[in-house]
Amino acid sequence: MILQALQQYYNRKASLKNSDIAPDGFEWKELPFLVVVSPEGQFVGFEDTREGVGRAQRAKRFLIPQTVKKTSGIKSNLLWENPEYLLGISLRGKPERVKEQHTAFIERVTALNIAALKPVVSFLQHLDQKQIMAHPLWEEIKDTGAFMTFKIAGKSGPITDSLDIRASYSKKDMAPPENALCLISGIKEQIEPLHPAIKGVRGAQSTGANVISFNLDAFNSFAKSQGYNSPVGKTATFQYTTALNVLLSKDSRQKLQIGDTTTIFWAENPDELETQIADIFGEPEKDNPDRNVQAVRNLYRSIETGMFSDNRNENRFYILGLSPNAARISVRFWHVTYVKDLACNIKQHFDDTAIIHGQKEPDHLSLFRLLVNLAAEGKADNIVPLHSGEFMRSILEGIPYPATLLQAAIRRDKAEQRVNYPRACLIKACINRITRHLNPSIKEELKMSLDESNKNPGYRLGRLFAVLEKIQGEANPGLNATIRDRYYGAASGTPVAVFPVLMRMKNHHISKIENKGRAVNLEKMLTEIIDGISDFPKHLNLDDQGRFAIGYYHQTRKLWEGKADKSNKEEQQ
Repeated sequence: MILQALQQYYNRKASLKNSDIAPDGFEWKELPFLVVVSPEGQFVGFEDTREGVGRAQRAKRFLIPQTVKKTSGIKSNLLWENPEYLLGISLRGKPERVKEQHTAFIERVTALNIAALKPVVSFLQHLDQKQIMAHPLWEEIKDTGAFMTFKIAGKSGPITDSLDIRASYSKKDMAPPENALCLISGIKEQIEPLHPAIKGVRGAQSTGANVISFNLDAFNSFAKSQGYNSPVGKTATFQYTTALNVLLSKDSRQKLQIGDTTTIFWAENPDELETQIADIFGEPEKDNPDRNVQAVRNLYRSIETGMFSDNRNENRFYILGLSPNAARISVRFWHVTYVKDLACNIKQHFDDTAIIHGQKEPDHLSLFRLLVNLAAEGKADNIVPLHSGEFMRSILEGIPYPATLLQAAIRRDKAEQRVNYPRACLIKACINRITRHLNPSIKEELKMSLDESNKNPGYRLGRLFAVLEKIQGEANPGLNATIRDRYYGAASGTPVAVFPVLMRMKNHHISKIENKGRAVNLEKMLTEIIDGISDFPKHLNLDDQGRFAIGYYHQTRKLWEGKADKSNKEEQQ
């Protein structure tokens, strides 16, 4: 199903009038340098195709013959290669092997036997390596080992742009010796034993990895080897790998990186949601910090105005999550839905994670921002791999978030002795989803802001803890460490062991507050909260610890709300 959907995407893109997807047997590749030769086959120089400065520097993309699958042997690409293959100059101290590589390159070029390649053939036959190494760009080419192709002086593009060469190029010399039934197309054709490498999955080998491969005898069956164990025709192989590489390319707007999972998405028929998802879920750019929020607003507006009409409801949407796994690529998740259903599930995710926050904090957080706040030390490298895949799957399918997310959020709250905005979003969403799953009539258990009618003991105790902390803070202005720094973890896990002590401490703290009216108001607030608590529980389960965190977060925001409003008025004045 995955490969068939990718093949359909390739055919969809290829059918466009001005399609930029590579035709059968070719690929788009960045080539930083071109070897310029005269019509007579003399070396003219190197042409630098790179544009931009620093990290933004990019080489120009050219349509070239598809990369050959290389294992341990010597195989040459057609008309383009690294300096060792193309120029026969050893860069790593293996001159004998380089000589064989250069011979393999020349054999592939001369095998085409067409007039347009005569300057290149002449250049290769009378190669002057000293002249080449004297060129000013040679040291950089040697250091990078960059791929190159040829350009005839006076022509606007590389030799691979020649229509005669493109028409003459054939993959027959690479065809396997037997035919079989292709598992994708269902027709009998030549089977591809080694599938082209897939690039763009973060963490995978830089040279690329495979979705389908059999490189050990233990993986084989019925005396089949390599790709014949899972027969896919040459045409279908080219189409699915090309589509996958396009979706994973550096410039793709249809991919999203979450932890170690690279997620790509496409529709059966063109739809704007294909390119919107990266904006909706992705980390906003530095020069456009409101991109994520604006994308979510546009999604809400589209749903509310009925832009997701019936035909969009019939348009299939595919989401594929890929993770690195040595020389292979693991499928983390695969989800097929319809555009309208997906849009509604995404909206539900943002409804569930919405919670009161500071004015300088965004209304909607990217998936990365949510997950990195669960990681130790807030580092992206510490994001648990399973969290990203399961989290995305839950959003796409509209099902409860994995319990491990709630556990991780509560653990980080206890470790850091605080409940921050991103973790409050996740805890609220996790609890609301599981509550709705168990009782569909309850659309939202935990509200966006303080809910004084909520009688849950965990939520009430969280509120109580926030007020006790506030009393201590007002009694001792400038205090470096509050009860939160010492007691938050124990208070949320084993209330009976902590709250009696805190209540006794409260009496001392409230007596120190000079503003007696304020002290009375805080006492009334405590009374209202405690009125909903019959006794301090010995233990709070995981869900109630989450409710404790949200109660504490809501009440803290409410307590500081007045001060924030006062500060804003002073700034405006």
